[in-house]
Amino acid sequence: MLKRKLYYAIPQSFRPIVRKIYYLPYDLLQSLKGTNELAPPKGDVFVGNGDFTEQGLLFLDYFKDLTHLQPNHTVLDVGCGIGRMAVPFLDFLDDKGEYHGFDIVQKGIDWCTKNISSRNPNFHFKQVDIHNKLYNVKGKLKGEDFTFPYESEKFDFIFLTSVFTHMMPPEVENYLSEISRVLKKGGQCFITYFVLDEEATQNMNSGKSDMVFKYKKEFYSLIDEKVDTANIAFQKDYLMHLYKKNNLKISQETIYDGWWSGKPKKYNFQDILVAEKV
Repeated sequence: MLKRKLYYAIPQSFRPIVRKIYYLPYDLLQSLKGTNELAPPKGDVFVGNGDFTEQGLLFLDYFKDLTHLQPNHTVLDVGCGIGRMAVPFLDFLDDKGEYHGFDIVQKGIDWCTKNISSRNPNFHFKQVDIHNKLYNVKGKLKGEDFTFPYESEKFDFIFLTSVFTHMMPPEVENYLSEISRVLKKGGQCFITYFVLDEEATQNMNSGKSDMVFKYKKEFYSLIDEKVDTANIAFQKDYLMHLYKKNNLKISQETIYDGWWSGKPKKYNFQDILVAEKV
């Protein structure tokens, strides 16, 4: 957590340079060994922890276990980053399946287009110039006003991994509305959050959780008020209201608790919510 705070204290424009320098010895060693063309240099990876390839495969397993994802589906990856989730879809989707991803960081989109779309023309990547304090401070668009660049009811499956953990309520509200618009009826969305329910709050108060969101707002809480988009946790009741409002059916059986809050380890560090459009 200290390392994360120090990283966020660095101006956003300098963070990629700092990361590149920090991982330079590792990346040089890997290049001498012979790099995996479908894994970018660690210094270029701007989101997520752990092994790039292993994490992508792990989440594909989650998608297959917890949703109705099929090889012929049309898939949308919101916040696709530098392709960590896209890479394993190359071997999963068949010739009828399509993958679409968008992100606010141009470097990630460029890498994905060069290394992934070149292997399969059914993989499409877009950069969207949305403002974000962590990743795109010069962005001209506001997340709360953004319209997804896709026609209505296009996708069978939509997923967001560690995206809403960096977005404020107005942005989340708009994105859930857009997810519902572009999702087919019967289609599913898979989204990770930090969800504040009674048990998570009790665990935070008793010191059992790995993360403590101590700055309470109306619908959400923050770890650090100085970097408000670094880590955001939402009240469960608030999220359930948004899902219902947008015709996204969810139940307790499709909420998979993460272990960030001290709950038993099962799937993921963050909480997973799977919903179906009705």
